[in-house]
Amino acid sequence: MKGCYILIIELKEDKSIQIGKIGDKFFKKGFYAYIGSALNGLEQRINRHCRKEKKIRWHIDYLLQHGKIIKIFYKEYDKKEECRIAKKFEERLFSVSNFGCSDCKCNSHLFHGALNDILNIVDNVNMKQYHLNAKI
Repeated sequence: MKGCYILIIELKEDKSIQIGKIGDKFFKKGFYAYIGSALNGLEQRINRHCRKEKKIRWHIDYLLQHGKIIKIFYKEYDKKEECRIAKKFEERLFSVSNFGCSDCKCNSHLFHGALNDILNIVDNVNMKQYHLNAKI
């Protein structure tokens, strides 16, 4: 199944994190929304992000070593939609430049803001909440 997902991540303290080839990035404590896509295997991709033990491959993998996923949302798509959704977040939240967008022209696919603001944007893009171990 193809689709897009949003990981809501909580970082409990300010932290400088080495993010692959990007280098060191400073992250303020609080809530982050990461927008990703899976053009083949949406459920498997989401479950991979939730695992503690995994090969570090994407920018988000580095952040997830320090933060905790608190909510997950998804939407099935036949085409790539993550950039359109990322633009909705960029209009209202602080973006972490060059994060998670090395294969597109977006400024970022990771956004920092108040949890209520993040959840309001999620509501506006009509995504369903994902529950671990539940089939999509």
